Amino acid sequence: MKRLLNIRDATKELNILRALDTYRKPFELLGTYRLIDDGVRPEATVSIRAENGEMHEASTGVGPVDALAGVLKKSLVSIFPFIQNVKLVDYSSRIHDSRSGTAASVEVSIIFTNGSEIWSVSAISENINMASFMALLDGFEYAIQLSGLASPPPPAKPSEPSPQQKKEALNR
Repeated sequence: MKRLLNIRDATKELNILRALDTYRKPFELLGTYRLIDDGVRPEATVSIRAENGEMHEASTGVGPVDALAGVLKKSLVSIFPFIQNVKLVDYSSRIHDSRSGTAASVEVSIIFTNGSEIWSVSAISENINMASFMALLDGFEYAIQLSGLASPPPPAKPSEPSPQQKKEALNR
């Protein structure tokens, strides 16, 4: 007898969560990724803030998606150790408007598992690496949501009051 897989639509669930005023991302991307692909061993770098800490990591991979997944996992695993168990099990891409040729928007779909749950994410961009990166971000964010260990990024540090503000505070 065949076993049916229940693959959760993480993109839809995350979009619903993000629409809530109370939702806080478990990590924050600082800037964007950098990807160097020399055709031999691509290298990705990323900076992330989570749990009152900032991480800047680099990772190589057998391809650009592997390098991007590796650097995200490397950045998050010290704070969310269970991320080590998250695996990419399927990856696909397709263009949306074949008339645009190489300038067409690309949709990337990725299926992940943590060993007990299975979920899918998708992202669209005119750049296949960016679409892949956005889908990977969502996949790892959803893994953190599933764990129940999500916490908001640290609050922004208050800026130092100006000399004029200090003077006004003293006169009150």
